[in-house]
Amino acid sequence: MEKLPCSDKLFPFSAVCAERNAWRRAGRRVVLTNGCFDLLHPGHLLLLEQAKALGDVLVVALNADCSVRALKGPSRPILGEELRAYALGCLRSVDRIFLFDGTRVAEEIHALAPDIYVRAEDRTVANLNSAELMALRAVGTRIEFVPFLPSLSTTALVEKICSTAGLARGSERLGEQNDR
Repeated sequence: MEKLPCSDKLFPFSAVCAERNAWRRAGRRVVLTNGCFDLLHPGHLLLLEQAKALGDVLVVALNADCSVRALKGPSRPILGEELRAYALGCLRSVDRIFLFDGTRVAEEIHALAPDIYVRAEDRTVANLNSAELMALRAVGTRIEFVPFLPSLSTTALVEKICSTAGLARGSERLGEQNDR
């Protein structure tokens, strides 16, 4: 993988796992969170700051473009993985980033064995993906849910931008005008 701007924090997953072993030997607590982080907004920033406060090293599993399309549809991501990684890498709270192609991080959780896994409190243990939950339990990871800003979501922001700009909802690209 080529180094990206601000990519001193973006590494292949295998390199993050190797670092994890060194962090473990040094007694550092590793926190993992994951997401698309498409159009980074204050809700994301709050989540990441709260996640970092729970441990010593914050690792972000960032959905690759193909993964975002599978989860969110063909018009997403708004920003490509390199730009999303760049934005995350500029944040003081984020220590490491890796891209993953799947829609779930169960395999990555199992391999990385983070001390703490963080999601926003709009999730619960009951609605976590079952494979991810099984991986978290298998490696003894503590699960934390942190407060979030319910009025903010990337999807809501995209809809507001489209509405404000007079674009049709569901436009394939944010910049395309609706043919009326």
